[in-house]
Amino acid sequence: MTHLILAEVTASVSELKRNPMGTVAAGEGFPVAILNRNEPAFYCVPAHAYEALIDRLEDLELNALADARLDDGQALLKVSLDEL
Repeated sequence: MTHLILAEVTASVSELKRNPMGTVAAGEGFPVAILNRNEPAFYCVPAHAYEALIDRLEDLELNALADARLDDGQALLKVSLDEL
């Protein structure tokens, strides 16, 4: 069975157990696909990349909420930065 691997660097579970920080470092700041029996089991994501991902998801959720409110017919209010 074919699996899509969404990382440029891969490592086995055994390699991760043997040297966790070395495995993370091998990704050079990007996710590392961890393989179990040559199938992706999970992704090892550096903290800064995970934080950026969560920030981006929160932004998308807030934008979707704002768009939904516009679709409900609520009027736009103009506000200056000084009023905030």
